Amino acid sequence: MLLFLADYLADYFSALNVFRYITMRGIMGILTALAISLLIGPKLIRKLQVKQIGQAVRSDGPQSHLSKAGTPTMGGGLILLAIAISTLLWSDLTNVYVWITLGVTAIFGAVGWVDDWRKVVEKDSRGLPARWKYFWQSIGGIAAAVALYMLADEPIETQLLIPYLKDTALPLGILFIPFVYFVIVGTSNAVNLTDGLDGLAIMPTVMVAGALAVFAYLSGHVNFANYLNIPYVAGSGELIIFLGSIIGAGLGFLWFNTYPAQVFMGDVGALALGAALGVVAVIVRQELVLFIMGGIFVLETVSVILQVGSFKLTGRRIFRMAPIHHHFELKGWPEPRVIVRFWIISFILVLVGLASLKLR
Repeated sequence: MLLFLADYLADYFSALNVFRYITMRGIMGILTALAISLLIGPKLIRKLQVKQIGQAVRSDGPQSHLSKAGTPTMGGGLILLAIAISTLLWSDLTNVYVWITLGVTAIFGAVGWVDDWRKVVEKDSRGLPARWKYFWQSIGGIAAAVALYMLADEPIETQLLIPYLKDTALPLGILFIPFVYFVIVGTSNAVNLTDGLDGLAIMPTVMVAGALAVFAYLSGHVNFANYLNIPYVAGSGELIIFLGSIIGAGLGFLWFNTYPAQVFMGDVGALALGAALGVVAVIVRQELVLFIMGGIFVLETVSVILQVGSFKLTGRRIFRMAPIHHHFELKGWPEPRVIVRFWIISFILVLVGLASLKLR
């Protein structure tokens, strides 16, 4: 929106030409989303407190969590609002990738909002029934997959790139659609499973978004893409603004979500942010790198799968409690120690993912 205005006024004020640069608009996206989060956050928390929209805590979980009961939740709505406003203000709104990422984020955010609303307002512990939750997630994931498949102009845009191996890609053909569905829906639910401790999910999300912004910028620049031997995806560089908005909104939310949390993200934020990371990774053709950088999300998901599978098959549990962050809590780790150590692991994994740009 502001890009159109800057283009028009640049003929009269040459200084406005700076806003034609993607990097500058990416920085403004970060700052705008951060400002929105910090300004609206306190008002939102007070409103959630007045409405008594508070978190319910499992009685069979760590005893330290019992004090969290009643803490305002559904704070992810603040993140999505900041992302949407910042992206719409600073992005090139003629770019189709901007609308696909915003659309996926909105659909998954809506699914999470309904789930949260039924749990904390209507006091229905089941929330949105699983079949309906996955149905609407599938609608969003398949719609994005079909759109990206139809938009693909080059074979590389529907191939699976193998990181760290030069000129190695698997053609997916029509299987691109179910693969993209798996990436988007899988990442969405993985981030949601990780969102169990104060700030645990949002900081890895911010770090992965920052790394994906690097990939988006390089993939959208034909010279850099050719030099690094990564797919050139015309227009993908514009996603820097969207990803920058995630960074800014995430850091703003962390201001209130850091231990001890004043507000929780809820499904409305976690499902949407996971889906956003997934769809961006698909656009820039770095799905496997996403799984590396988001290793914490993968670990949390695998721990749940192993726990459920083991209990059903043998009647025994592998972990004291799943997802795995609760296992470490029950082993005696203080919550802040679990959070910070998981952040450190995420940072290392993000660096490993970025290394794929040169290690081939």
